[in-house]
Amino acid sequence: MQQHFAAHREAPQRARGKGRLVTKLFDGRTRLSEFYQEGCAKIRLPDTFSPDMEAILINTSGGLTGGDVIEWSVAAAASTRLTVTTQANEKVYRAASGTASLTTNLRVAANAALHWMPQETILFDQSSLSRRLEVDLHDTSEFLAVEAVLMGRQAMGERLNRGLFRDRWRVRRGGRLVHAEDVRFEGEVNAVASQPATLAGQTAFATVLYVGPLAEALLPKVRDALGLTNGGASRWNGKLVVRLIASSGFELRKVLVPVITVLRNGAPVPKVWNI
Repeated sequence: MQQHFAAHREAPQRARGKGRLVTKLFDGRTRLSEFYQEGCAKIRLPDTFSPDMEAILINTSGGLTGGDVIEWSVAAAASTRLTVTTQANEKVYRAASGTASLTTNLRVAANAALHWMPQETILFDQSSLSRRLEVDLHDTSEFLAVEAVLMGRQAMGERLNRGLFRDRWRVRRGGRLVHAEDVRFEGEVNAVASQPATLAGQTAFATVLYVGPLAEALLPKVRDALGLTNGGASRWNGKLVVRLIASSGFELRKVLVPVITVLRNGAPVPKVWNI
């Protein structure tokens, strides 16, 4: 009887989602040109009361676990300005089997600006996530990417001890690869993250990338915003990269938000970051 039941047991339900957003310029404002959402991937467009557009990505499944698949695709048309964020932190829960997949494809046309600013990803113990960011930029476009990761929720006494986290970035400008990085924590994550060459025992980290004409001018302002924290900024080949580590998500945001504001020319983070 037990063998018969096992043979006919249904496979665990997995979340699937796909969302696509394309802008256009109309009457001096950034408008919607294409919009598509499928499965657990939803997109909302709050009124910004400005010529720019803001998009909020929502995973209605409430988080990710092994085997879940979500794909986002965003394109900013020529001379448009778009900020993309998420409704909340993306929580990656314990995976009984398989690895969650999160893929993002971004395109930024001539004289357009795209700010990719999802809220923090929280990795729970024994979670498994593979994430990929692919970006194609025009030579005259501006791009800002912010990705922050919390290894457990410190306020709840949680910590990521074992798991898998893969993060792959490929950014091209005018068809040329200008930024590439790969992060991988696997197995005894806490032991690896405790090493001086990785996170030195810190549990929150972030990477901020700016590609655009103001990289050189913004560097000293970003360094002023960093102060004496566990972070650094560097600039070369028209891009500016900021690395941050902190003891918690709260401590990370205390530095990350001022850095973002500098790179957004004084504009604050999206309102959903404070809800």
